[in-house]
Amino acid sequence: MRIALTLFCCVLVANSNTCMAAAADTAPVMSIINEEEVKRDEPPPHGAIGMSTAYRISDAAPAPRSMEFRKRILHPGAEIGLHPIAHDEVYYVLSGTGSVTSDGKTATLKAGMAAYLYKGAVVGIKQTGTEALSIIVSYPNAAH
Repeated sequence: MRIALTLFCCVLVANSNTCMAAAADTAPVMSIINEEEVKRDEPPPHGAIGMSTAYRISDAAPAPRSMEFRKRILHPGAEIGLHPIAHDEVYYVLSGTGSVTSDGKTATLKAGMAAYLYKGAVVGIKQTGTEALSIIVSYPNAAH
């Protein structure tokens, strides 16, 4: 329906910048992303401490998109180093055990737990225990 309405708009206002903007801002109905297609082994961000497996799920979603949604497995001894965040962010634990830090306060996370981290904090998370730490990381995109 949105596509048909956009096309109708284009017919009515041919050669108009408004029409081109409307067409460019129209998002697809949905995007289906297979995590195996976006999987890669790499050092974790913010310090490259240890190794991880990254699944950059939202990177495969076509524009426009307004959020990041990623899965990351921190291998034993790995961590996402301390870094300031300019937005709220969520770390959700799928499996394993980790230690999350926000503005100097540290807490333990395990499967089924989430850390909601607030804009302006200095945050990080590290794998602890014997099992790799599998997490979902989600936050809004920076305004463009």
